[in-house]
Amino acid sequence: MAQINNPKTEVPTGIELNDKDYMNQTLSCLKEMSKNYVVALTEASCENLYDKYKDMFNKYSTLQREVYELMFKNGWYSLETAGSTKINSKITMLNNELNNLN
Repeated sequence: MAQINNPKTEVPTGIELNDKDYMNQTLSCLKEMSKNYVVALTEASCENLYDKYKDMFNKYSTLQREVYELMFKNGWYSLETAGSTKINSKITMLNNELNNLN
């Protein structure tokens, strides 16, 4: 499998927190907050509350994406290319799940 990544920005090692540690923690918190806002959206009791939750979800979701992209740019995240076999397998699995719902 081919990896898609950027050159890694080196950070100090040891017990002290470094930039990568802070970014990982920030990303984890933002992902969790986004998930919580999705739950809040589904349970909002009125349109005004729903709109406020949706606005906050959009802000946190955008910020989460920006942090991820910064981490990827610094080489702290890498992706793998998916071959056609893997893609077709996933499509088949999802189609089977969809058919089972009907």
